[in-house]
Amino acid sequence: MHKNLSIDELKPGMFVSQVTEQTGKIRVRSGGLVKTDAVIEQLRERGIRRIDVDLSRSTLPAEAIASDTTPPATKPEKPTATPQAIVHADALYQKAVSLQSSLVKSLKSGAANDLKDADSLSQSIIDSVFDNQDAISCLTMIKNADEYTLEHAINCSILMAVFAAERGFDRDTIDTICMGTLLMDIGMSLLPPELRQQNAPLSADDKAVVESHVEQGLALVEQYADISDLTLTIVAQHHERVDGSGYPAQLQGEEISEFARMAAIVDTYDAMISNRPHQPSVTPAVALKRLTKNPGLDQSLVKQFVTLIGVHPVGSLVQLASGKLGIVVKNNASDMLKPVVMVFYSVNGGHYSEIKRVDLSSSSDEIVGGVRPDDFNINLPKFFRDVFVHQMPD
Repeated sequence: MHKNLSIDELKPGMFVSQVTEQTGKIRVRSGGLVKTDAVIEQLRERGIRRIDVDLSRSTLPAEAIASDTTPPATKPEKPTATPQAIVHADALYQKAVSLQSSLVKSLKSGAANDLKDADSLSQSIIDSVFDNQDAISCLTMIKNADEYTLEHAINCSILMAVFAAERGFDRDTIDTICMGTLLMDIGMSLLPPELRQQNAPLSADDKAVVESHVEQGLALVEQYADISDLTLTIVAQHHERVDGSGYPAQLQGEEISEFARMAAIVDTYDAMISNRPHQPSVTPAVALKRLTKNPGLDQSLVKQFVTLIGVHPVGSLVQLASGKLGIVVKNNASDMLKPVVMVFYSVNGGHYSEIKRVDLSSSSDEIVGGVRPDDFNINLPKFFRDVFVHQMPD
C-alpha cells in the first residue's frame, strides 16, 4: 500500500518510493528507507515537499502514520458492465476524446493559461474507473485508427488509473500520475504530420525527430506553474527503459521513476493493440506475451499488470468454439479462461447475429482464441456505438 505524504508527515522507518513534489535546483528522484530525522531535514532543505511512501517496504507500522493523511484509494469494485453502464461510459469516453483534442490545440497555440482542463479530464477518467471499471475498460479496446493519438492518451490514462488503484496508491497520487499519462505524448502533436502518419521505416534522422517529442512535450507543459514534479517526470521518462535502451537520457533500472516504468508498460501495451500507420494491431494475448519478453520493461511490474488485465481483457474480441465472435464484458476471477462474453457475430455464416450474453463458466462453449476486428472486416467502433450498446442484453 502507498501513501502520498507531505515532508512534514515523513518519519524515520518509512520507505520513500518516489519524490512527487519538490522545489530548488537539486533534483531528488530516487527513494529509499528513511532512517533518521537528520535525513528528513536534508530532504526538506533540498526543497522536497511531498513524497510517496511504500508501507509494504517501511519498517514503521502502518498505524503509526498520521490518521489525517490521504487514505489509499479504494480499489475499484467490479460491478457488472450493464448496458446502461456501458452507454454511460461510452458517453464519458467520447467526451474525454473531445476534451483531449481541445486541450492539445490550446497547449499547442499557447492559449491555455493553466492545466485545469487536463486536471478535470483526469478526474473524470478516475471517477469512471471507480464507478464501473469493466465498463470504461471495455472502451479502451474499441479502437478508431483515425483517432489513435487522442484515444491512446485516454486509453493509457484509464489503464494507468486501474493499474495504480490495484497497486494501492492513494487518490492524490493516482490523480497526478493519470495527469502525467494524459500529457506524456503531448509532444507528438508538434511533429510534422507526415512523420506521425508514415507507414515506411523511419530513417535515422526521422527517428531522431520522432524521439524529440519527449523534450518538446516537456518544454510545452513545464511552463505551467501548477504542474507537479511527478507529472513532469512521467512525461520526461516514459520512453526510458530499465535496460538502458530507451530515450532521451538512456536511464537504467531504478534511475527511472516507478511511475514512469508503469507508464512505459501501459504505453507499450495500448500501442501494440492499436492499428497504427506503420504497424497493424495484435491481439491483447499476443501483446501481453510480448510485454513479458521485453527486457526494457520492469518485469516485476509487467507481471502485476498482466495479472490485472487477465488472459482475455475486458473489451477484447474472442472467437468461440461454436463459431461465434464475442466481446468480453466481465472476467471470471476463479477461471480467467471462462469470462462472460456478449456474442454478436457468426463466423460460419459471415454475418452479425442476435446479441446474447454467454457466461462461459456455465456453458459448454469455450474460447478458441483472441482475434482482431480486421480479421473479419468488422468496423468495431461503428458497430459498438450504433448497435451493440443499444441491443446488449442485461
